[in-house]
Amino acid sequence: MNDPILENLNPSQLQAVKTTEGYVRVIAGAGSGKTKALTSRFAYIVDRLGINSSNILCVTFTNKAAQEMKRRVKALIGDLFDVSFITTYHGFCVRFLREEINKIHYPKNFIILDAEDQKTILREVFNELDINSKNLTFKQVLRFISKQKSTSDYLGYMLENKSFEPDEKESLSSRVYQKYLDKQKRNYALDFDDLIHFTAFILDSNPDVLFKWQQMLHYIQVDEAQDSSDSQFHLVEMLSRVHQNLFLVGDPDQTIYEWRGAKPEYLVEFDRMFPDTETIIMNQNYRSTPNILKVGNHIIKNNKVRVDKDMVTDNPEGVEVVHFHGKNDFEETFWVASEIKEILKTQNAAYSDITILYRSNHLSRNIEQALIKENIPYAIFGGVRFFERKEIKDVLSFLRLIVQGDNFSFLRMHNHPSRGLGKKFLERLSLLAGEQNLSLLQALQNNIEDKELNKKGAVDFLALVEELKTDAQTNSISDLVKIILDKSGLSELYRKDGDEDRLENIKELVSSMLLLEKENNGPVNIAEYLQEIALYTDLDKDTENQDKVRLMTIHISKGLEFPYVFLCGFTEGVLPSALSIKERRKRAIEEERRLMYVAVTRAEKRFYMTDSEGFNFTTGLSKYPSRFLFEIKEEFYVRKGKLSAEILQAAQSSAAAAQNSEDTAFNEGDIVMHPVWNKGKVLAVDREKNQYTVHFFEMGKEKPIDFSFRFLTAASDAEPEGSSPAELLDIQENLKNAPDPFADQEQQNGFADSEDSRIFND
Repeated sequence: MNDPILENLNPSQLQAVKTTEGYVRVIAGAGSGKTKALTSRFAYIVDRLGINSSNILCVTFTNKAAQEMKRRVKALIGDLFDVSFITTYHGFCVRFLREEINKIHYPKNFIILDAEDQKTILREVFNELDINSKNLTFKQVLRFISKQKSTSDYLGYMLENKSFEPDEKESLSSRVYQKYLDKQKRNYALDFDDLIHFTAFILDSNPDVLFKWQQMLHYIQVDEAQDSSDSQFHLVEMLSRVHQNLFLVGDPDQTIYEWRGAKPEYLVEFDRMFPDTETIIMNQNYRSTPNILKVGNHIIKNNKVRVDKDMVTDNPEGVEVVHFHGKNDFEETFWVASEIKEILKTQNAAYSDITILYRSNHLSRNIEQALIKENIPYAIFGGVRFFERKEIKDVLSFLRLIVQGDNFSFLRMHNHPSRGLGKKFLERLSLLAGEQNLSLLQALQNNIEDKELNKKGAVDFLALVEELKTDAQTNSISDLVKIILDKSGLSELYRKDGDEDRLENIKELVSSMLLLEKENNGPVNIAEYLQEIALYTDLDKDTENQDKVRLMTIHISKGLEFPYVFLCGFTEGVLPSALSIKERRKRAIEEERRLMYVAVTRAEKRFYMTDSEGFNFTTGLSKYPSRFLFEIKEEFYVRKGKLSAEILQAAQSSAAAAQNSEDTAFNEGDIVMHPVWNKGKVLAVDREKNQYTVHFFEMGKEKPIDFSFRFLTAASDAEPEGSSPAELLDIQENLKNAPDPFADQEQQNGFADSEDSRIFND
């Protein structure tokens, strides 16, 4: 008799499923059936071991992955089991905080801030500090805020009943950050970083709460464990201490979010932290051809932070990987378009079988122009996500205003469509709200007779909100949206706007609500719906099922697979990104190499790499193929397009120089020679900062010296017999006149940065 839970599992997958007790680490390579093993293990623990499903926590990083796991588990064990703990880190934290946040005197109906809400706060702060994007951008501030929250004890301040005192000596970013926290406090609002940090804080500070949750969660599974941050790993490790059943599955070779806080070391060094760990390697690939895997395996072996493995497959050999080199951007993208046409003609393929990947969003422009010229339909993934579109945010803000009356929704909708409530109105209302410690909506309700507030638009808006609150009590959420659109004037506004897509998107929102009501067998709670939507950051639904060539960044492609894959812009300075290397040096090189590996292993049948030469006016540099190309044996791919001997030699020299700059030339205790400060001793080697600490004898001081500084040499090499003072002075003069080794990279700021293409893929 067939066993639906254990059938079709290979030996490694079966071992992962049946190894249920203790600390377990599964290194699951690309296309190895990770999700199948993970969901089968969950089902096995419930169905074969008899464990209540509500005692198993399974965390992952995207709502899409969580929903897919829930679907697969239900297919194996039925619909009667509670699978709500198959969720994202943030989803688990929201559930925890709704139950436990009163321990820190926050209300259980706290507000979850999404990216747009954060920008709403920043607009207020910028206005109060009289600054604009010339001083700081929202992106810069949000990165600063996230970094501060991960490295400072901001929670102590958040939970104290006081405000920051203005300090002009603080940096502008710090002052914005402080005001941001003040506004969060006033509204009992938590952003995505706070969800994790507040949860960990409550568990760390309340032993009784920690023990309650530790006892309840008998088994913990972590998907994509290589992407866990310090706080995320701390959370699951802490929760697993009683039953000590912690199961991590992931692939260090696919860690591409280190810049966002991911620490692949937790997975790589898990067996050192927990010596009894059982490690299982899943290296059977079901996705790609051997020819594609050879390229991926060959590249990733150059990384140091990894668990050694080679992906293998029983798939047919397939066609050879192709590298195309064009004389210019036009030739590169035209060749891609021509090859797409050839695939469609000879391979019985659809447009949607073909995906074009790139490291940076700006690269799509040339690709799009070529596809348009050749009449090839395409869709860009990872643009504005569905629930972040303006018209969708408008409707959801009205819903939230009805339920929670929060300031962010009020600020968005009080004068949209226009009601003549301008800047002075808002300044007066904000002043009264602050003085009376009320929300903006409450302040308007209590002070509507105030001379500066008593305007027709304000009276009408209050009446609208009250009317919609009444409607919410007797109508389903899908009907309520239609009522909101009609009574608020939004429908008329969108029609006048002339953008039919806005109305189509609203229809899609209502359709999704109707489906949810059908699955729920009745009304959907508005507050719970808004909570779920606040955490929902799935890919744009509109482009998933269309027969079009798909364009996306490598970051967006992670976890997906496609029959035919083109990697365009395979150029030094783009992949690897010069900006990332400048910021994080050797750590960045390994991550950029992982990006290349992720791109290769998305392909099922064919993989293409393309680049072009010429002068790049953005960077001020000549273009060369990526250094990663020269890490692949030429026997593993076919080259098309003429790569001249001069370009090839220059590219290989550039790649060799870049590789040499990654390696540390000296160890602690080495005696070195500097052309200006003479002899010194290496006191420390800091691989995180990519620098030596050197004590120079003559000056009696310590200096931080960058790994890339090429004039620092071993003392024995720097002082050969017969060296004269004049020769040493020549070295010093050369040093003064030498170009800055990172000057070229500085010109690329804003050029090769596609890291924000993700805007939160979790």
